[in-house]
Amino acid sequence: MYLGIDVGTSEVKILLLDRNHQQIAHASHPLEIFRPAPRHSEQQPSSWWTATVNALGQLRAAHPVAYGAVQAIGLSGQMHGAVLLDGNHQVLRPAILWNDTRADAECLAMMAELPSLPRLAGSRAMPGFTAPKLRWLAVHEPTVFGHVAKVLLPKDYVRFLLTGEFVTDMSDASGTMWLDVEKRYWSDAALALTGLTQAHMPRLVEGSEAGGLLSAEVAKALGLQAGIPVAGGGGDNAASAVGMGAVEAGQGFISLGTSGVVFVVTPTYQPNAASATHAFCHAVPNRWHQMSVMLSAASCLQWATRLLGVSSEAVLEARASALGPEARAQAPVFLPYLSGERTPHNSATLRGSFHGLSHDTDASMLAYSVMEGVTFGLHDGLAALREAGSVVDRLSLVGGGACSQFWAQQLASSLEIDIVTHTGSAAGGALGAARLAWLADGGDINAVCTAPPVDRVYHPDAGETCFLKPRYSRFRDLYAG
Repeated sequence: MYLGIDVGTSEVKILLLDRNHQQIAHASHPLEIFRPAPRHSEQQPSSWWTATVNALGQLRAAHPVAYGAVQAIGLSGQMHGAVLLDGNHQVLRPAILWNDTRADAECLAMMAELPSLPRLAGSRAMPGFTAPKLRWLAVHEPTVFGHVAKVLLPKDYVRFLLTGEFVTDMSDASGTMWLDVEKRYWSDAALALTGLTQAHMPRLVEGSEAGGLLSAEVAKALGLQAGIPVAGGGGDNAASAVGMGAVEAGQGFISLGTSGVVFVVTPTYQPNAASATHAFCHAVPNRWHQMSVMLSAASCLQWATRLLGVSSEAVLEARASALGPEARAQAPVFLPYLSGERTPHNSATLRGSFHGLSHDTDASMLAYSVMEGVTFGLHDGLAALREAGSVVDRLSLVGGGACSQFWAQQLASSLEIDIVTHTGSAAGGALGAARLAWLADGGDINAVCTAPPVDRVYHPDAGETCFLKPRYSRFRDLYAG
């Protein structure tokens, strides 16, 4: 058995996987985000551990035999978060998350001081990345900054509590702006931009390597075997790619979760920072990937659900999908920039909006507009990747949004590619983490990183494509104007 732990933004998900690729069990525990000021987004690192222990307890109670047979643990997690520890390994402040946009001025200063930074790090400096957060702290919270002894990413803080070791993997490290992504080691020049050195950084391993062993004390408390390997793991998107079997050039997926990602594997390091895409290390050796990121995706539907007082996103999605062609044509156009945007606009201050509201606009139309706007944002992302050299005609769909047949079909029609959903694809990051654990336990990449069974293939619908094209053009014009 292999255990995959995915430290997400809205919840911790855990999955048990056997060597026949059967997902034996899942468990999860919710997380809360705090927004103490405009453009700020934070979580307490202790909440990740509490959620992990709670979800592991669920698995242990429901599947004691399978749980006790775990031979390795893999980790996946939200990227870019800054977990700051002092010399006594105590957390100094709440973690600043990937969707925090306070450090935009620091990004401009970093690129001015080191013009080669985008080429080195595979992306333009963006506020969500880890390094600009530390530069912001040095100015705005100098006392905290002065006590920083280690900087960890979210999943790697959980690793520290599991193993007592400071370790990260190449894919997650790529999202810090401190990694030389092509050479796969920490860059002294990039670290100097934030007043840090390699001593502040965790040790680097490949995602498929062991990144520590489960300590005896923690193993006893959790009911697991002491000394089993904890794999290097991966950032959430690289781990999802492993879960989808996307480890060879040209393979990829769309992640429709809190954020929205288009991910394509590349055989070499292929940066194109001008298009606001990212070129990062994959979670398996000698591979890289290109990625476009929109900061608010399925979270836009969650926001609309709260705003409209509807009981759940599923209920609101059902109302949107039930709209007829005439009502869809009258629906407003939604710009999904609730937290700023990365690809293609790279603007921390950009905000969302509805265009075309009228007295006839109802909740169902607004729900449709929100889903369509997210689709158009992902369309922008794929266009940017194609500009950066990616060739794609088929992508898997993962994340919570993969449960929506309506959304999957709309994506296929708008992007004009086949969209494939897979059995268990909503568990993408946790599945990838479990597979990385398997690899760390000696598994062969060709046997482990297979594509999960296909649930359904969505082909572009010519009529819907024709309907969406002018609305997408208007979507693009609204921001340009």
